[in-house]
Amino acid sequence: MSQIVTIAGSPSSSAKSTAILEQIHRLLKRQCVHACNVSVRSLPPEALLYGQASHEAIQEAICKVEQADGVIIATPVYKAAYSGALKTFLDVLPQNILQDKIVLPIATGGSPAHLLALEYAVKPVLSALGASHILQGVYITDSQVHFEHGGDLCLDAQIDRRVEESVHFLVRHIRAQAAYAAQNASLYLEQI
Repeated sequence: MSQIVTIAGSPSSSAKSTAILEQIHRLLKRQCVHACNVSVRSLPPEALLYGQASHEAIQEAICKVEQADGVIIATPVYKAAYSGALKTFLDVLPQNILQDKIVLPIATGGSPAHLLALEYAVKPVLSALGASHILQGVYITDSQVHFEHGGDLCLDAQIDRRVEESVHFLVRHIRAQAAYAAQNASLYLEQI
């Protein structure tokens, strides 16, 4: 069964990037895709700061990433880069943990000026973790997202469509990859 892990990289409890991941979880559920979440904010800060990869909570988060077929990482952009909270988590991950996984990066920021943070900050660190299948990221400015009364997230129609298309693309690739692997396994068993 294919599985996606989302990684919420914001240190804030009311982050737009985290709310977008919650919306993505609902979208994945409608597509019958199993998804779990790693919230960097919820991990023990001391274990992250001291790089204690053996800490039980850190090991649990690493296990979720290892078992996933796809990864969606969302982060706010601070000073033209991903959050420091996300950086501490990425630093404790094993070297090639993203190898053979399809990764979708999402970033939120105050202005279009930080759009290139996905290309020049996020994607290189994902590559350093072994990711070779990094999808085109989605950058969302603060003006393209707001919360309605009652706290429901509302994205501009264009961004909402881009997020949905990106998630569908990720799911299609994961399913195609699983079908290909199953077909190859079947051919291998026939040859034995």
